[in-house]
Amino acid sequence: MILNIKKPLLSITMMLALASLTVSCGSLPKESVEAQSRKPKQESQETVVDAAIAHANLLEPQPEYTGSTAPFRIISVRSQIEGRLLALNLDIGDTVNRGKIISQVDDILLLNTLKQAEAQLVTNKSELDRAKTQISNALAQVEKAKLELMQAESDYQRMYKLYKEGAISQQITEQAKTKAQTAKQSLKVTLQQVQTEKEAVTAAQGRVLAQKAVVKAAAERRSYARIISPITGTVIEKTTEPGNLIQPGSEILKIGDFSQVKIITQISELELAKIKIGQSVQVKLDAFPDQEIIGRVNRISPSADNTSRLIPVEIVIPNIENKIGSGLLARVKFTTSENKRVIIPITAINNQDQEITENSTSTVFIVQKRGEKTTVKQQAITIGKIANNKVEILSGLQPGDNYVVRSNQPLKNGKPVKLSMLSESSDKNN
Repeated sequence: MILNIKKPLLSITMMLALASLTVSCGSLPKESVEAQSRKPKQESQETVVDAAIAHANLLEPQPEYTGSTAPFRIISVRSQIEGRLLALNLDIGDTVNRGKIISQVDDILLLNTLKQAEAQLVTNKSELDRAKTQISNALAQVEKAKLELMQAESDYQRMYKLYKEGAISQQITEQAKTKAQTAKQSLKVTLQQVQTEKEAVTAAQGRVLAQKAVVKAAAERRSYARIISPITGTVIEKTTEPGNLIQPGSEILKIGDFSQVKIITQISELELAKIKIGQSVQVKLDAFPDQEIIGRVNRISPSADNTSRLIPVEIVIPNIENKIGSGLLARVKFTTSENKRVIIPITAINNQDQEITENSTSTVFIVQKRGEKTTVKQQAITIGKIANNKVEILSGLQPGDNYVVRSNQPLKNGKPVKLSMLSESSDKNN
């Protein structure tokens, strides 16, 4: 009986010991958790911030206008004569050089007219040659008449002397006098003839000059049968075909000068005072989205639309590599003389609990990086204009500075921070 009682007691004792050991082991994880909770965590000391890099810009972006590209100038090539179009070896999109023959009109009638004018010129030149020969003959007669007059006057003087001496009769003397008078009259007539021949030569020369002008006009008119490109450009329109009968003034094709490209855009009358001739313009074409082109204001229309109050403005841009064609959509921004300043969101200002006004002072936090450690530094700033939840910084913040836009906790000088995934990073140390 005694042995039977001791066995249950021993079992109870062993069970109590095991229970005590189990309770003792269960208390260790609890103490470890409490101890670990009392240890400071390094990561909890870093404040997560959104940072950005300061850039100089305009507080209010310039308005964007749209327009379409067009050739710098368009030349309408027209016929100056009537005739049948014989050839036209160009089509839309073809490039043509200045001075190149681009078409030919039938010139048979013009050729006949030219030949007739040249034949008449030959006749007129022959008449001029005859007139010059006549005047040469008349001048020879003048010289002959002068000699005869000199001889007759000399004979008369000699006869008159002999008559005074009584060597000859008065009748012989009178005959010598009459002969001298006749020679004098003959010289006068001959001189008049020379004058007449000179006038004939002058008239013949005038007819020759006039006929030369006729020949030149006929030759020039015939040259119009060859239609020549007045500029270097691209054919943008073709209005007729070979074989058609054309009249003077009939359009054959249009050539566009794409050495430069112009854009016509409409601006509000409220913006007119900000735009002037020669002003720089930023142009982007949807056809070439990665390319920004700098153009200039070439012309401002003197009149606005009566209904919309919009004013046409012509902008000229270079056509590099001649890639820009006609009718492309262009987006235009007019550059301004306004100075660009650092622009930051209003959320970056520290004293947002107070009203932020122009020309006031405040602070922002600048991100500083020293090795692997990132902290913030409070920086005093002067606030300029305010618009669209953004502020203009007049001083205290420079382009390239890395500043805090927002944080999940209040910040102070030297506080460690961690940049969020949305942050812009900068290697600049302050």
